[in-house]
Amino acid sequence: MSLWVVVGGQFGSEGKGKVAAYITQHENIDICVRCGGPNSGHSLVDEHGKTIILRQLPTGYVNSHARLLIPAGALIDPSVLWNEIKSLAIPPWRIGVDPQCFIIEEEDRETERALQLHQRLSSTLCGVGAAVSRRVLRGDDAHLARDVVGRYPWLEQLLVKEGVSAEVNAALDVGKKVLVEGTQGAGLSLYHSPYYPRCTSRDTTASAFLSEVGVSPRMVTEIVVVFRTFPIRVAGPQAGPLREEITWEQIRTESGYPHEVEERTTVTKRIRRIGRFDWDLAAESIRLNRPTRLAVNGLDYLDYTNKGQGEFDSLTQNAKILVSELGRRFGVPVTYLGTGPSIEDILDNVHAAQTCFQS
Repeated sequence: MSLWVVVGGQFGSEGKGKVAAYITQHENIDICVRCGGPNSGHSLVDEHGKTIILRQLPTGYVNSHARLLIPAGALIDPSVLWNEIKSLAIPPWRIGVDPQCFIIEEEDRETERALQLHQRLSSTLCGVGAAVSRRVLRGDDAHLARDVVGRYPWLEQLLVKEGVSAEVNAALDVGKKVLVEGTQGAGLSLYHSPYYPRCTSRDTTASAFLSEVGVSPRMVTEIVVVFRTFPIRVAGPQAGPLREEITWEQIRTESGYPHEVEERTTVTKRIRRIGRFDWDLAAESIRLNRPTRLAVNGLDYLDYTNKGQGEFDSLTQNAKILVSELGRRFGVPVTYLGTGPSIEDILDNVHAAQTCFQS
């Protein structure tokens, strides 16, 4: 039995999806659970070089034997979920939706536009925040997945009658492996971000994700906090502050990338803001989540020669220093090192974990 939780350590887009997919493949995970809602897209580059963006399903779909679940605490946009299922040609038996998932309606997107949440908070206007509000208010217009099978007949066969919590707990009880894929980043937590109201509409820590799924913290065996070498926030000062903000041109110049470098948000496609590594932000994330392992993506942004490297000893000195300092400061092994966008660009090396404690 093992229960993994993958958490973003900054402001989202740390590469959680890629790390979760890698762990699912290499640890032979039986069940993957995706928390949150469609306002956050998790992307990965598969073995064919194709970029896959998922807003509802877990990235663990890459393991063809893994069951893919959406828990009671999540919110569903039926059109987004259906399009993902169709585009990836995932058979229905692999997918389970909790009957108590909350349904996002068109009125939620309209509400967010009317409230000008994009201008105020850089909201993606996917309706998640408005839907959370309706869920809490518990009015007649609040609908769960079990209530809308008449509108979406395909959804009925996906409903887990006994609930996702029951399925996950039963799996753990018989020794199976489960991975919970969190959403966004701890620095955006509605409760714990120091930048409220410039944060997201829910808590984004490991304990919150366990609550969404309905599984006890006592069952957790691994918590993986994922960092990136240069944290990002979405465009516009209304999204919230970013310490030591720099430009993408600086990244290209310092890393020696042979072409232009930039990243866009997976949902709105706007260019992300980028900054230097924030050690205070990282320390707060460590305190909130108490990880057993760390992952750090974007070593190729430190130096392009790190891109695609498969051995720790082949990394540049500045990359080794960052990995070592992360382990030394926080006393947590840095076991997953991202050297590029692909799932294959993850260096999983015991030597890296050991070296991270060297001064």
